[in-house]
Amino acid sequence: MQHRMGVGELLNADGTLVERGWASEEVRRYDRSVLTSPDPRIKEWDYYCVLTDTFGIALTVADNGHMGFLGVSWMDFRERTFVNGGVGTPAPNGAMALPSSADAGDIVQVHPKMQLAFRHEPGGRRLAIDAPGFDKGQGLSGELWLAQPPMDRMVIATPFAEVPEAFYYNQKINCLAATGHIDYAGRRYEFAPEQAFGVLDWGRGIWTFDNTWYWGSASGLVEGKPFGFNIGYGFGDTSAASENVVFFDGKVHKLTDLKFHLPQDGYDTGPWRFTSSDGRFEMTFEPIVDRHASFAMGDISSAQHQVFGRFSGHVGLDDGSRLEVRDLIGFAEEVHNRW
Repeated sequence: MQHRMGVGELLNADGTLVERGWASEEVRRYDRSVLTSPDPRIKEWDYYCVLTDTFGIALTVADNGHMGFLGVSWMDFRERTFVNGGVGTPAPNGAMALPSSADAGDIVQVHPKMQLAFRHEPGGRRLAIDAPGFDKGQGLSGELWLAQPPMDRMVIATPFAEVPEAFYYNQKINCLAATGHIDYAGRRYEFAPEQAFGVLDWGRGIWTFDNTWYWGSASGLVEGKPFGFNIGYGFGDTSAASENVVFFDGKVHKLTDLKFHLPQDGYDTGPWRFTSSDGRFEMTFEPIVDRHASFAMGDISSAQHQVFGRFSGHVGLDDGSRLEVRDLIGFAEEVHNRW
């Protein structure tokens, strides 16, 4: 079943979902003020990842209740390396004032060690980063413009069967052509819209304490047109709809269930495979670098493996046509959180 949601409020007065399912635009309105859960269980974040064939950057602003986080990661695909950097703040519980919509409301976070800004402008989004202490003082700064013409996205509202008031409201906006530069360690890296594409992962919800999810994403050009996909599972009750979609030339094509097949000997030791129940998404994935991170603080912990590499295979569109994909840069991840 792939139930498509209508327009309206996201939550009932008691904080439960009005409707579960998926959409291709922001049809449901999120309002943190109606949530009845204890604050530490409310999780909110904006995450951008912008990739070229040879390098990429990830930027995070997150209010996870018990901890706020500003993060930047730099990936070099030629050298097969990554550097993580970030700063945490104790128990913001909503004080970071993250917007209730993915389409309005700027984020400007200023910390002595890092400044991050995500701003809306006509026709797209502007990202700015200044992290002078990144990579042991090498420093990272710059600005990227992500063009966002009218196009479909993936929106999903997912409950958790074991906790009635828990839910995940998520939007993924792929195929954001990037222009700008990042200065890192004395070198300028240019992002050009013909070869640099970003994705926004916008998440709001009340989470269960212990969960593991799988997520994959890529954006680029196929047959000269914008192409991307969002795949994943592992959180909540997705019986009403999965988050699996393909984007082609601005339009979404809905998929059903997919399975991640990870290598047995390690995340970057061999190819991953992805198979779908209807045969419309069949891919292999050659890892380049495993951007891993972990922390533990009492009962709270996180183990993250976001693996960057190249996807090859085929996808089936809603009209029955088939697209061949070769060496498309993207990522696939496994994340286990106790939060």
